[in-house]
Order: sequence, then C-alpha cells, then structure tokens
Amino acid sequence: MSNYVIAIDGGGTSCRAALADRHGRVLGRGTRGAANIFSRSDAIADSILAASTAALEDAGLEPALLSQIPAFFGLAGLNVGMRQETLAAALPFPDTRFVHDGIIALQGALGDAEGVIAILGTGSAYVARKGGEIRSIGGWGFMVGDQASGAVIGRTLLQQVLLAHDGIHPLTPLGRAVLERFDGNPENVVEFTLSAKPADYGAHAPMIFEFDASGDPLARRILDDAVRDITEALDAVVFEGCERLCLLGGLGENYGRRLAPRHRAILRAPEGDALAGAVQLARRAFLAQSEGAENG
Repeated sequence: MSNYVIAIDGGGTSCRAALADRHGRVLGRGTRGAANIFSRSDAIADSILAASTAALEDAGLEPALLSQIPAFFGLAGLNVGMRQETLAAALPFPDTRFVHDGIIALQGALGDAEGVIAILGTGSAYVARKGGEIRSIGGWGFMVGDQASGAVIGRTLLQQVLLAHDGIHPLTPLGRAVLERFDGNPENVVEFTLSAKPADYGAHAPMIFEFDASGDPLARRILDDAVRDITEALDAVVFEGCERLCLLGGLGENYGRRLAPRHRAILRAPEGDALAGAVQLARRAFLAQSEGAENG
C-alpha cells in the first residue's frame, strides 16, 4: 500500500492536485487546465495527469511513482452521468475514488461539522450536511443550471449587450465597455460564442461587479437577478438551526454582502479550500484503511 495519496480538485477553470503523506501533510502541489467532467475525457485526463505530475515534481519525487499512488477526485459535473470509469481507465493510478466537487468543498470548508456551503464560481452548486446526511442541489451545468455563476451572468451580460445594440434596451457604460472588448462589432460577440466554454463566459463576470459599484443599471439588474437565484437556493438548502454558511468560489465574496439578512447572519469563513477537503477525504479513503489493517 502506498504511503502517499493524490488529491484532485477539478473545476471549470483549473485542475489542482496535491500529493499528501499518510498524516495528511501536503508535500507537493500542481495546477493545470480545467477538469470538468463535461469536457472531453482525454482533455480531463491530460489536465489531471499534468497537475499530478507537477505535484510529484514539487515534492521532489519521480513522476513514474504515479502508477503506485491512489487518487481521490472531486470533479465539477460528476453528479451528472457515469464517465468516471472511462476517465479512471485513462489514468495511471492503481486505485481511484470519485465525488463531485461540492463534496470536497464541503469537507474543506466545514471539516466534519454541520452546515451549508454555496459554491459560486465558474459554475454554482449548494451542499448541506446535517446529522451526517449530505444534500446537494444545483450544479446541473452551464446549459441548464449554474444560476448566478460567473459563466451564466457572463452569458447574460453578452445577451443584454446585443439587445442594447439593437435598441431594445438602453446601452449603459457597462454595455459600451463590453462592446469595446469586441472592437465595437456585435458580430464578434456571436463569433465568440461559437467556441466559448463556461470559463470564457465567466471571464466577463468581474466587469459586472465593477460597474455595479458605480451604479450601472445593467450591472445592477443582472446582479439583482443572480442574488434572487442564490436566495431561493439557500432557502431550499439551509436547514432549521443551521449556524454555518460558507460562500466559496471566485464570486463568493462579491455576493456575500448582497445576501438576505437571514443568510448573512450565519456567514462564516471556511476552514480550508476544496483541495484541503480532497486531501482529508483521500487520506480517509486510502491511508486510514491501511493504518487500521496495520494496527489490527
């Protein structure tokens, strides 16, 4: 049995890997491209392999050791479909375990405590733990879900800019700034959408928050709709007596001050990030088993 584990946090923007020892100490880290399960399996495998190799090299170990180290994956989109078997076969690890990225984020933020997390990044999802039971909502992907995510509000921004260009809605300073990114040509916006991935749409999200600070009505309208979606989701998942709500992801902090008072009242800083949660669960899945066998 290996004395090491690989932990993977794979999302729509990047894939992060950590090499940890049997005590849960992180010895090396690596980061590469996106590893969302909705992407091509070979592209996901390439990102995971590159990030894992970088983590071993960061720890001063030979990449060839990957074939001897079990891996624990938290991957965006894994709550949909059954692609993990194909992915596992494309990777060198001797043993693999998969959960969706909300589970590792929950573990990282709360440890083993009760509470709720809202992941608000390129995508969006919500996870609650109460009485040892875990409930997840959202996370259905960019095409039909991920409300309030960077990808969705970025796409909404582009839609609204085209409506303004056509004279249906007013062209605000935010709309003009977006059009400038596309050389003032709305046809370039359409060309962008032909190959854009969720992270590409999400790259426009920071502009919305920036222009909202100066009172731009388009920015305010988009964020009001997004906060309404977040509020509805939190009302569905925050249980009676919940004392801990953690906002995660690149947009979490931006949304925090906009939440309803009932949700702001239970906001807490997360204990750690999703990769830290993946390390905890990897050690529990693989190394704790071997320790129990040795002690027996």
